[in-house]
Amino acid sequence: MGLRSSGRKVSFEILSKTSSFEDADGSSLLYHSNSDPTRNDNDSQSDVSFQNAKSRKRKKHRKKHTTLLNDCAVIPEDPIKDDDNAVVSSEVVFENRSDLNRRSYVSGGSATSVCTVTSDNVYNKGELRQRNVNGSEEAESRAEESSTTTVEKQPQPQWTSEANGSVVPKLETAESLDWKRLMAEEDSNYTYSVEKSPLKYFLEAMYNGNSLQSTTTFGDEKERERVYDTIFRLPWRCELLIDVGLFVCFDSFLSLLTIMPTRILITLWRLLSVRQFNRPSAAVLCDFACFIVLACGVTLLEQTDISLIYHMIRGQGTIKLYVVYNVLEIFDKMCQSFGGDVLQTLFNSAEGLANCSEESMRFWIWRYISDQALATAASIFHSFVLLAQAITLSTCIVAHNNALLALLVSNNFAEIKSNVFKRFSKANIHSLVYSDSVERFHISAFLLFVLAQNILEAEGPWFQSFLYNALLVFMCEMLIDIIKHSFLAKFNDIKPIAYSEFLEDLCKQTLNMPTENGKKNLTFVPLAPACVVIRVLTPVFSAHLPCNPVPLRLFWIVILSAVTYIMLTSLKVMIGMGLQKHATWYVKRCKKRRHHLHYD
Repeated sequence: MGLRSSGRKVSFEILSKTSSFEDADGSSLLYHSNSDPTRNDNDSQSDVSFQNAKSRKRKKHRKKHTTLLNDCAVIPEDPIKDDDNAVVSSEVVFENRSDLNRRSYVSGGSATSVCTVTSDNVYNKGELRQRNVNGSEEAESRAEESSTTTVEKQPQPQWTSEANGSVVPKLETAESLDWKRLMAEEDSNYTYSVEKSPLKYFLEAMYNGNSLQSTTTFGDEKERERVYDTIFRLPWRCELLIDVGLFVCFDSFLSLLTIMPTRILITLWRLLSVRQFNRPSAAVLCDFACFIVLACGVTLLEQTDISLIYHMIRGQGTIKLYVVYNVLEIFDKMCQSFGGDVLQTLFNSAEGLANCSEESMRFWIWRYISDQALATAASIFHSFVLLAQAITLSTCIVAHNNALLALLVSNNFAEIKSNVFKRFSKANIHSLVYSDSVERFHISAFLLFVLAQNILEAEGPWFQSFLYNALLVFMCEMLIDIIKHSFLAKFNDIKPIAYSEFLEDLCKQTLNMPTENGKKNLTFVPLAPACVVIRVLTPVFSAHLPCNPVPLRLFWIVILSAVTYIMLTSLKVMIGMGLQKHATWYVKRCKKRRHHLHYD
C-alpha cells in the first residue's frame, strides 16, 4: 500500500510472510531487525516485477491506503526539509497484537505518524520500512525473513527507530516524565533561591511565619504538660518522697538505739528471773546479732585517732579533697548494698537456728556464727569508710580556700552527669530515689559529726559559720536531687504519678503491708552510721563529766545516759507515730483516688 504525505512519496508493501510459531505459552512471537539489510539475489525478481508494474501498482496502493486511512486517523506531520540530500529512514516493528496501534517516530528533526494494523494470525515477523531518498525517488518497501530466533513478549511495547543510521532512545514512561518534571521544578526553585537578592531573602524570612521554624516545631498539650511536670509537679513529689524516706531511715536508726537495747535488757531480765535457758526466738537472735556488730564497731572506732586522720587528709597534696570524698562515697554505696545482703543472710540464719530440729542444731549454730562474723567485718569496714568521709567533709568546711565549694560542685555535678543522660527503667528510678534518701541521711550524720568536732575543738564564734555551711551542703543536695530526677523523668518519659506510686509503696512498707513484689524496696542498714555517731558523741558527753570522784562520775554517766535514752525514745515515738499516721492517710487517699478513676 502506498502513502503520500506533505509532498513525499511513500510506498509500503509486504513482500514476504513467514510461518508463525508459538512459544512455550502458546502465544505467537515477533521477529524484527533494527538494521537496514541489503538486497540479496532472491529479491531481484520481485524488484523487476515491481519496476515494470509500478504505475499500475501505484493506483492500487492508493486505493488500499485510502481504505486504511478511513480506519486510522493519521496526524499530519510537518514538512521535512531535505538538507544535503540526507537519507531519512524509519522503521516500524510489527508486534504480535490484534489491536490498532498508532506510533510516532522522530527522524531527521520531524515526526512521522504511522498507523499500523497487526494481527496475531497474519504477522508473526517482519518489518515496515519507510524511505525518502533525495525527496524524489519512490519509497521502496520490502520484508525480509529473519533468522529463527525466539523473541519473548514484553509487558509493554518497546520500539526502536533509526535516524540517519543512529539509534533513537526508547519511549519514556509516565513515571520517568513525572520524575523529570519534579527535578526540573526543584532545579528552578534552587536557581530562584540562589539568585534572589539578600533583601528579598530577609523579607521572605521575616514574613514567612515562625522565625525558628527550621529548628523547632509547634507543641501540643502533651508537650505543655511535660514542661510543667518537669518544673512544678515532679520536683514536689520527688522531694516529698525523699524526705519521707529520710524519716524512715531515721526511724530505723532510732530503733537500733532505743528498741534494740530495750529488748535485749528484757530478754536478759527474763533469763535471770526464770533461770532456765530456752531456745531464743528469731527476733531475739537478730537483736543479739545487731548488738554484737554495734559493740564491736564502736569499740574499734574508739581506738582510732580522729585528729591523726584529719591531719593526714588535710596535709597531703597528692589527691584533692573532693576526689577523696568522691572515692569514699563510691565505697559507701557499695558497702551499703553489700551490708544489706549480709544482714539479710544473718537474719535468715537466725530464723533457721530458732526453728531447726535437734539433729541440725550444730549446722545452724556454725552457720549463724559465720554469718555473724561476716556481718561484723562488713559493718566495721563500712564504719571506717563513713568516718573517713565525715572527716573529709569536716576538713572542707574548716578550710578557708573554698574547698567546700569545690567539693559540692564536683560531687553534685558528677552525680548529675552519671545519672541524667542514661536510660533508666521505672524500677531503677524507684531504687535510685531510695538511694538518695539513704544518702541524705548519711549527710545528716556527717553534719552531726562536724557539729561535735566544733563543740570540742572550735574557738570563737563558730556556730553561725557552721550553720551557714550546713545549710549550703543540705540545700545543694536537695537542689541536685530535684534537677536529677526531673530530667531523668523527662528523658525516660516517667510521669509524676510514678513518684506518687513510689511513695505509696514506701507507706505500705512503713505499715508492714504486703507489696506487689513481696519485697521492701527501701533497704537501709543503720549499724555503720550508728557506730560513727556513738563514736562522735561519746567525747562530747565525756567532756562535760566531772573527773573526780569516781562515784560522782559514774552517777553523771547514768544520768546522762538515761536522759539521752529518754530523748531518743521520745523522738522515736513521735517520728514513728507520725510516719504511721501519714502512711495510713496516704494509702487511703490513693485507694479513694483509684476508686473514683475506676468509676469515672
